[in-house]
Amino acid sequence: MSNTFKPKIKETRWDPRREVDLLKKWDEEGLYKPNTSSGEVVVIDTPPPYASGKWHVGGAAHYSQIDMIARYLRMKGFSVVVPFYADRNGLPVEVQVEKKYGLNPHEIAKTPEGREKFLELCRKFLDEAEADIVRVWRRLGCSFDYWRDGTDSVKYRTITQATFIELYKKGLIYEAERPVNWCPRCRTTLADSELEYIERTDYLYYIKFRVKETNEEVVVATTRPELLRACKALVYKPGDERYTRLKGLHAIAPIYGNELVILEHPEVDPSFGTGLMMVCSFGDHVDVKMFRDLGLEPEVIIDKDGRMSEKAGFLSGLPVEEARRKIVEALEAGGFILRKEPVQHSIPVCWRCKTPTQIITTREWFLKQVEFKDKLLEVIDKIEFKPEFHKKKLVAWVNSVSTDWPISRDRYYATEVPVWRCTSCGSILLPEPGRYYRPWKDEPPWDKCPVCGAPRDKIVGEKKVFDTWFDSSISVLYASGYMHNTELFKKVKYTLRPQGVDIIRTWLYYSILRVYQLRGEPAFKWVRITGMGLDEKGEEMHKSKGNIIDPEPYLEKYGADAFRFWAAASGRLGYDYRFSEQLIRTGLMFATKLWNIARFISSFPEPEDYKLRPIDEATLAYLSRVVEKVDKAYMDLDVYEPVHEIYQFTWNYFASHYLELVKSRAYNQDGSYSVEEQKGAWFTLHYVLRSVLKMLAPIMPFITDTIYRELYHKSVHVEEFPRASPEFLAKSPELAELVVNIDSAIWGYKKKNNMRLTDPLKRKVYLPKSVSGVLQELASLHRLEDVELYENPPSNAVEIGAGVFIS
Repeated sequence: MSNTFKPKIKETRWDPRREVDLLKKWDEEGLYKPNTSSGEVVVIDTPPPYASGKWHVGGAAHYSQIDMIARYLRMKGFSVVVPFYADRNGLPVEVQVEKKYGLNPHEIAKTPEGREKFLELCRKFLDEAEADIVRVWRRLGCSFDYWRDGTDSVKYRTITQATFIELYKKGLIYEAERPVNWCPRCRTTLADSELEYIERTDYLYYIKFRVKETNEEVVVATTRPELLRACKALVYKPGDERYTRLKGLHAIAPIYGNELVILEHPEVDPSFGTGLMMVCSFGDHVDVKMFRDLGLEPEVIIDKDGRMSEKAGFLSGLPVEEARRKIVEALEAGGFILRKEPVQHSIPVCWRCKTPTQIITTREWFLKQVEFKDKLLEVIDKIEFKPEFHKKKLVAWVNSVSTDWPISRDRYYATEVPVWRCTSCGSILLPEPGRYYRPWKDEPPWDKCPVCGAPRDKIVGEKKVFDTWFDSSISVLYASGYMHNTELFKKVKYTLRPQGVDIIRTWLYYSILRVYQLRGEPAFKWVRITGMGLDEKGEEMHKSKGNIIDPEPYLEKYGADAFRFWAAASGRLGYDYRFSEQLIRTGLMFATKLWNIARFISSFPEPEDYKLRPIDEATLAYLSRVVEKVDKAYMDLDVYEPVHEIYQFTWNYFASHYLELVKSRAYNQDGSYSVEEQKGAWFTLHYVLRSVLKMLAPIMPFITDTIYRELYHKSVHVEEFPRASPEFLAKSPELAELVVNIDSAIWGYKKKNNMRLTDPLKRKVYLPKSVSGVLQELASLHRLEDVELYENPPSNAVEIGAGVFIS
């Protein structure tokens, strides 16, 4: 190496441990503090993660991608608000506290003191879990604005309660006693969106009934014989000639002897079982609909603990599964079961604890949603989905909605329903919005009933809390400053929702519904949907499987940039992404390669006057097309295509070919190039490096910022995103493509002939005339001692590939 040119970057290798020092520097500089004084304001509705445990690598990758988009938008001139706060309401923390302390919250919360003690245990657990999550995203280099006021804060809960009061006054919220999905384990109502379905093998029992009027026998197939006492009708499909003569007659249920009217209903499947169907309160939502359609009076025989009630007679007190076994024994003993056969079917379970759910009747608060379906479909059409195909899932869910949303729950660690009741006149009393209310504990905000004048001691507070989705569905409003930062709220131009595919029908749907009901507008400009993070075998990660992969050991071993490289490169937007330590290792190797490139380039100054040679122009033309592709992909909220395009160009062309070609010109030790041409190499090297660092900065913020500061004396994260140069776009990159192929052909020939790549090639080499502009560089790189250009392939030579001939 020439003594004239010494690299400014002294360290010979990139050390990922330097990332920690850079994190401190970013904090000291206040590099990512939101500044909404200039530029169009984009609010990223960062998913508030549930603080119930550490992230696995999939969660860490998801939030890293969100940060990549935030960084890109900043470089495009947007004023980006990307808050981080935790989702701390709801059932999961209660379940964790139950397990940890061996508590039954329904027992301990019977008194205000006991309830307060339970809530404090929940808060303590959440604080510890949130600290773990924050530590991970900070180490990842995520440029989030940390808001300590999570969904359980006074600020957030005040806003949630204010939206309830507003929607109640609009007539969109009401209280009613209705059939609801009920989890016996969690002892709470569940919305349809909170149900999961599992496949299970049960028995289909063919049970004999006696027709009262004709004394004949009919057979009904069912998987729920324990509901015989709650059965009110037998139904068949209109036109089913097997049963039309029985319409209006009555069947006698075995064991219990209750009468069931025989009716028609169009939703009966005549091919299932015998074509006769039991209508019970309630086996499933089809039963609920049939009770409503047929005007039947329900008689629910399963209680809130998932046990049979006294109305079930000899089954009273038994869990549902045990009651099923016992009544089957009784039916078999009485000769009422014709036969039984195994059947595979899906059953609903609670999405939190996986307990099979029941449908019971209970009093809840409901938010109207059915009447908004058409409007919501119109709103959804105004939102840009990335990728577009996930929009179908949301549309399908909206179309499937058939009941209003039960928004209240019989739980504890959540936002309280801000309602009191007067026990004298029965009036529902709502306070004024603007403060946080706890009706189960607080004194009523009235001295007397404002309706009937009854004294305060006649006013009783509501004990129910909100479904956690009722809280989190206003997250985009909270992030935008709604009701707590008016100045910010007025400035917001665009909103972006980044989220996983698994909560389309919950968080995304409810957010769109709530914002429309409150504001009459779409909740988002863009919705970015990611797939699921999978383990190395392609399986979803769950504690129960024992396949949770902790990101911190990999951050320690390889650094955050390498981990973020995997997060960007592991899967196309919208598809599942699989963990790969090898891909993280590739990320570290890429960082090392980038460091070596930058160290070489740091040997040379950045010139003002220069002359470009053809390979410089082709390289800059190639780069401009990469910038164009990467910019468009980022703007489509994708990071997969950018990282692959940048990697391909930087490693497989710029480092492997262009740098090798121009090394001799950059040093120009023998003076075979003019000074202007030498400076042309310097210019191209720096121009490309600057562009690559800027393009890669959103994905690998540490290595890019370190290099940029060392060479260009400022943070890359305050720079504008590179623009594709019209001057270079007008030129052709074809020469760069030809060079790659020719280099590969000559290196392949040398390897095949047991030559070192630096060995001179003494045989005569023929190259196509189209590479005349780079002939000097090629001859120097490959040490070609005898080279000739041709228009027509030489007949006396052998082609070794890419139009290269040797004789």
